[in-house]
Amino acid sequence: MVRENDNMEASPARAESGLGAYLRARRAQITPERAGLQPTSGSRRAPGLRREEVAALAGISIDCYVRLERGREAHPSQSVLDSLARALLLDDREHRHLCELAALAHTRTTRFEPCPADAVRPGVLVMIQQLRPNPVFVLSRTLDVLAATPSALRLFAGLDAQPPARRNLVRYVFLHPLARRVLADWDEQARSCVARLRKLDGMDPGAPDLAELIGELLPKNPEFAELWDRFDIKPHIQGLRTFHHPEVGDVRLGWESMPLTDSPAQTLVVFYADPHDGPDHDRMVLLDVGHGQSGANDGGSTGRARRTA
Repeated sequence: MVRENDNMEASPARAESGLGAYLRARRAQITPERAGLQPTSGSRRAPGLRREEVAALAGISIDCYVRLERGREAHPSQSVLDSLARALLLDDREHRHLCELAALAHTRTTRFEPCPADAVRPGVLVMIQQLRPNPVFVLSRTLDVLAATPSALRLFAGLDAQPPARRNLVRYVFLHPLARRVLADWDEQARSCVARLRKLDGMDPGAPDLAELIGELLPKNPEFAELWDRFDIKPHIQGLRTFHHPEVGDVRLGWESMPLTDSPAQTLVVFYADPHDGPDHDRMVLLDVGHGQSGANDGGSTGRARRTA
């Protein structure tokens, strides 16, 4: 029998992506009490489940589970994945992600997929300018700002002052000195940004656009590193967002996001306020008109050097 005294590997999420790393990270977050296990005598080096406990809860052999974590079993059955999802208390979205990772482990080759093109179609640039004064972004899969209306760049105070090639919402959340003041829900924004990158990394581990951003943020921000190691892939919770803007005051806006047709790696994000509600809409208009001519010409700027896929 393979034995394990604790969760062993230190920070495995940074060393490896994929099915095994996801299983390790999730079991590390489930205490025996949450899993319904009886307390055992003796101390634990880590609070999470041991490998043999996950295997017992899932009704599979410890050898089978160890092979999955170590990447030696690349084609687990659906029933095994379902049992692991129950043992690790995964919700529906996390369960689907587990199955996706298992499928990738079975089919992945050593070739990376080409990075998605980040050139925004001319028609999209025209459209987002027609949506002014609403703050509108076109974002890459790693949340580079590929295009934006003037009010969008000003809504995230200080983003407009950054060079276009450095405009990225994850970088803003974790590295910009104004982010914690401006974003009333900074904790939720931080969590959801990392969850997005973590899901992408699971589906396309080592992709250059992801590796570049993650490699920059891990050593620069301990909170990013801590969230990264949690392997959370849950998306942002819908609802109103509040911005404590240093120039126009507090602004509460709704928001919607959607992939662009024929450009699925690009996301359109639109913030809005009911024009009949008064102050929030008026402040949104102020953000748009206060940007000046230089900002108006920046609506089609790219977040980094344009690529062609």
